Amino acid sequence: MPVNLKDIASIAGMSGLYRIVSPTRNGVIIETLDDKANRQVAQSKHRISLLHEISIYTEDAEVTVPLAEVFERIRQKFGDEITVNSKSSNAELFSFIQEIIPDYDRSRVYVSDIKKIVNWYGIVSKYVPFTEAEPTPETENAMSAEPALSETDEEPSNKES
Repeated sequence: MPVNLKDIASIAGMSGLYRIVSPTRNGVIIETLDDKANRQVAQSKHRISLLHEISIYTEDAEVTVPLAEVFERIRQKFGDEITVNSKSSNAELFSFIQEIIPDYDRSRVYVSDIKKIVNWYGIVSKYVPFTEAEPTPETENAMSAEPALSETDEEPSNKES
């Protein structure tokens, strides 16, 4: 993935994003994603949402776009500085998300969701490094060396009769 959101969380009732440092007996130790990087304990009663588990609905009910992919699309299109912020008009925010995810579900993606994406992208782009997803020579060779099996092809079985 272009950005690793595995340890990044949003906590209900607390502004900003947090890096999960380690678990405790009754919660987790978190660190703010800002210049101060303060550590504190988030108790298990807090609603903690890991960003890598969040995705955006599309018009196809079977398909969602993971937040990491949304952030990568924003970075490719706009870089680190995006043209909207959380105080932009609703029309500007919907236009922004339309550019990033043309087939987003207009009935299930709300303005508040887009505002969160915009705020979170600003924080993530500043404090979480984006990595370039380049295929390694080993994976390229492995992908080209594997023969594709059609539905009529059968893999050899090792059963003895």
